Amino acid sequence: MKTRSMKKRRTPNNARNAVAPGEARREEGAVAKEWGGRIPIALTMPNSYYVGMSSLALQLLYRAFNQAEDVVCERIFWEKGAAQAGRPLLALESARSAADFQAWAFTISWEMDYFNVVEMLRQAGIPPLAADRAASRRWDGSPWPLLIAGGPGVTMNPEPMAPFFDAILIGEGEAAIPGLLDLLRSAEQDAHDQLLAALDATPGWYVPQLRPSHRDHPRFRPVKRLWVRNLPDYATSSTLYTPDTEFSGMHLMEIARGCGRGCRFCLAGYVYRPAREQPLERLVASAEAAVAAGHTKVGLVSAAVSDHTQIDALATELQRMGASISASSMRMDPISVPLIRAMAETGARNLTVAPEAGSQRLRNVINKTQTEDQMMTAVSLAQEFNFPQLKLYFMVGHPTETDDDIQAIIDFTLAARTRFKRRIAINATPFVPKAHTPFQWEGMAPARTIRTRQKSIHKALARHGVDVRADSPDWAEVQAVLSRGDRRLADVLLTMEPGGLSVRSFFAAMEACGLEREQYTGPGEIGAPLPWDVVESGVSENYFHYELKLAARSETGLSCPPDSAGCLSCRACDAEWAFRYGENDARPVPGARGGPWRAQDWQPWTRLKRDQHGA
Repeated sequence: MKTRSMKKRRTPNNARNAVAPGEARREEGAVAKEWGGRIPIALTMPNSYYVGMSSLALQLLYRAFNQAEDVVCERIFWEKGAAQAGRPLLALESARSAADFQAWAFTISWEMDYFNVVEMLRQAGIPPLAADRAASRRWDGSPWPLLIAGGPGVTMNPEPMAPFFDAILIGEGEAAIPGLLDLLRSAEQDAHDQLLAALDATPGWYVPQLRPSHRDHPRFRPVKRLWVRNLPDYATSSTLYTPDTEFSGMHLMEIARGCGRGCRFCLAGYVYRPAREQPLERLVASAEAAVAAGHTKVGLVSAAVSDHTQIDALATELQRMGASISASSMRMDPISVPLIRAMAETGARNLTVAPEAGSQRLRNVINKTQTEDQMMTAVSLAQEFNFPQLKLYFMVGHPTETDDDIQAIIDFTLAARTRFKRRIAINATPFVPKAHTPFQWEGMAPARTIRTRQKSIHKALARHGVDVRADSPDWAEVQAVLSRGDRRLADVLLTMEPGGLSVRSFFAAMEACGLEREQYTGPGEIGAPLPWDVVESGVSENYFHYELKLAARSETGLSCPPDSAGCLSCRACDAEWAFRYGENDARPVPGARGGPWRAQDWQPWTRLKRDQHGA
């Protein structure tokens, strides 16, 4: 179960951009520093202000950079139509040109923003390709800014963006920023090559000019993903507040990072392994400070909010202090009734159940372990607690999906209708295979097949008063190409004209570059080189093979525990971290047995960790 109030549904080139540089801004928390003697860094979200300021990750990076006294970090956002109109690309805080910064750091959340990245580089008057920048200088002879990128949109497969950036961070930003700043402090004005060489030797940094991406190349060196080993070392809550965003004035708190579920289609479930939590006391203190400052709306952010081992206590505390509560994502095994009650009583408008597939067989294939009974219990709770709207989220086009599975979506929704008497809306999102998941070798269902199945769902449910929403399968094909692409796609991105992006123009550009969509949307050969082999995600390829074999047998697989117990099944953890609180002797390890993930199985170890180690 999820509440989608924390989710921003993005479409290509989102047009909402509330504020232009230099205008009066309705913001709280922005940092203004003098540039003299400081390292200027442009932190950039290649999407609108409205979308970018909805990103807690952007805020955490903004705080991390600006905590350094000798750094001035300012924000830059993409604005629809600005490049075509010839407007300069300027930083929000000082209205300085993007080209004036020593480093230009992009955080890329999803693949469809690749188009905006190229547009912004051109708008700033900076050569888009790293090789062209390395071979040239600005008009005054000074080097171009160091262009770096990170974020979930590039960290697991950086190859389509690799020719554009000097360096790409593989992993989590907090772990990389101190080392990056040290390198920038020691860098000489004209020592660009030396800086790239130093980054190439730094864990977590991928310098495409210096690392071949093909694993059969004699100089191939994979990049090991960086991750934060102790989440409580970092503050993971809002630093900026604005009404001009999806979460107007809301205090966002990342209560945990990572997810133990192991859904085979989910990139986030593998990018952010292992699961780690913020302690209850820190979360309560953060919320109390925000409420005292007048920010009474509190948003809980995590891949699975209800999997936090102290979520019931947190919900109770938030309600006690008078906060209204939203949650990014919840699950049904177990259901956190205190959280659902607190959300309802503090004004949440929607409750979302995310079956992802209609039949239990297909849920087993994708490793979605919640049963229909558990999900229907959640639907009944939505009715009991008087939520105005119930949302159901499904994917269409999963591997092995049949027409019977589509009928199961219809049947599930109609069964939910008998329990929930108010408004029901469903979303039928096309499945897109992602790198570094068990389904990375699977092909994408043809757009026409997905469209036909979406229409079947709409026809069957619309007459029952169900609002059926269906994301475009054509744009999903574009996303699939980008998510599983290689460096050749850089030429495609370079041929796209600002403001001229469409599905037809994209695939026409691919054809002009000698590329076929089926090369990227079709099934891959297991064991053959992959474009993203240069990334060492931590999860072993053998583990992905094992999970894929279970999927073929319609069986659920292993589960990743919360940060209270050790497990080395997928190899994302090392033994030092996994068993930092001691061995698992005499304690249950359900992840080693497979089957449903149950937070209560880990409660004895959670209590032991707290009592013996003060964690």
